[in-house]
Amino acid sequence: MVEFSQIQKPDVEYFSKKRKIYCVANIFVPDDAPDDFKELSNRYWDEVEKQLERIEIAGKVKKIFCEFIYDDSEKELEKIYRTHNKLSMLIKKKIEQGGKLLPIEDKEIFEPLTDWLNCLRVVFTREVFNKVFEYYRELSEKRLNKILEIIDSNLEQEEAGLVIMQTEDRARLQFPNDIEVFLITPPSYDDIMRWIRDKNREIRQR
Repeated sequence: MVEFSQIQKPDVEYFSKKRKIYCVANIFVPDDAPDDFKELSNRYWDEVEKQLERIEIAGKVKKIFCEFIYDDSEKELEKIYRTHNKLSMLIKKKIEQGGKLLPIEDKEIFEPLTDWLNCLRVVFTREVFNKVFEYYRELSEKRLNKILEIIDSNLEQEEAGLVIMQTEDRARLQFPNDIEVFLITPPSYDDIMRWIRDKNREIRQR
């Protein structure tokens, strides 16, 4: 994988001939999130947009692959807008610039997967946890394989695609060797991870 900062001008022609994926970590902001976290998130998405525009010298985004998207309708975009304003604005901008939003989730996989995840959060015994986790793990693998299949089959030669997923899921995708993968990680991403670690530490210490 290539970090955003590693691409140099002489490399542009080389990368332009290949299939490319620009990976952005999806950062969620709950409605009741503290103001300082909301400010960090806003800064993160602003920095993502700027880095994305710069890295597009290697190829403009033609395909947009965003987790939790079932179809490419305005209804889906409005759903994102209600819960994730900054992300929806980024997606709409890339669509206006010629990109196409492609659904990557399968309802028959994702909805039961969410149910099993919710079950894991309320299980108390190790035996039950292990059994539930097996169902969750199996569906999780199916989901990621489906996402990878959709990306591979829809990204044409020399095209660039934008993948927006949570880091832990995206890291499990094994992209084909002919796809160059770029990680877009602005400075504020580390600040957000540090904020989350600090809050988790505070909770454990209570």
